Amino acid sequence: MAVHPNQALFEGEKTFPLIPACEHFAGSEKLILKALSLQDTIGPVFDITCDCEDGAASGQEREHAEMIVRVLNSEANKHRMAGARIHDHTHPAWKQDIDILVGGAGKVLSYITIPKCTDIGQAREMIAYIQKMAVFHGIEREIPVHILIETHGALRQVHEIAALPWLQVLDFGLMDFVSAHHGAIPAGAMRSPGQFEHRLLARAKAEVVAAALANGVIPAHNVTLDLKNVETTRSDASRARNEFGFLRMWSIYPTQIQAIVDAMKPNYDEVTDAANILLAAQQADWGPIQYAGELHDRATYRYFWEVLQKAKLTGVAIPEQANSSFFS
Repeated sequence: MAVHPNQALFEGEKTFPLIPACEHFAGSEKLILKALSLQDTIGPVFDITCDCEDGAASGQEREHAEMIVRVLNSEANKHRMAGARIHDHTHPAWKQDIDILVGGAGKVLSYITIPKCTDIGQAREMIAYIQKMAVFHGIEREIPVHILIETHGALRQVHEIAALPWLQVLDFGLMDFVSAHHGAIPAGAMRSPGQFEHRLLARAKAEVVAAALANGVIPAHNVTLDLKNVETTRSDASRARNEFGFLRMWSIYPTQIQAIVDAMKPNYDEVTDAANILLAAQQADWGPIQYAGELHDRATYRYFWEVLQKAKLTGVAIPEQANSSFFS
């Protein structure tokens, strides 16, 4: 029997998260339903974050969270690829958000995003409460947690935060991070090219990515403020991926989704090489092989297996033999 790459290359290890490269935010019921419809149209190549923090009107926090639960449990959520951002630790509704979301949609909720932590203690407390509510409601699965790094305190402790339980993603929150610098970083740095070139922002982004990857967590890049210029979004996503190592990016407007997916997906030639290398490796019982005059072994096999998996997630065509051997 041919041995699958997961068994041959990663047996006994914590697997690196394989999730879409785009995360689309939607705050209202109308926008959430529109995003779910789009997800069904173009395919499951992006996640949807239903936003309690910025989406709920003041005083309507309970109703907003209950609306999200209703939508996530409906037939509109066909792909089960939607999570929710809750209120931050200083807001009185954060526990209520968790009570409602975990209690009502814990089995289908893709993740919970925690914003604006200023200290690791806040993140620990909020994750512990998510875990407690999961046990209380009989949810046996781990509910993945995403944490926004957008304050001085969170950046200072980012490596410790990245090691917290149930963590799947570290998000960089650009606008709050710039605002926290009291004018030391100009407003123009919230846009490109400043967001990639200002020394304080470049340092922060690099730290977030390094901490995430060292702990087996996905680093996610901030939004592009220019909503309707697709080329700006694509350029930002490309720079985030190729210059800083981000593996995921936020979208806040429907036309941004495909631009982000396109910029983040693997190159087709690399996907073809990955397929050929892994098929040959499988035939060789995962021992060393030669391909196109180069030596390959388990180290490169692990890299190319992740390339193939990312290709699958982003809709890049995979050669049929590899597709049937590894994904059927």
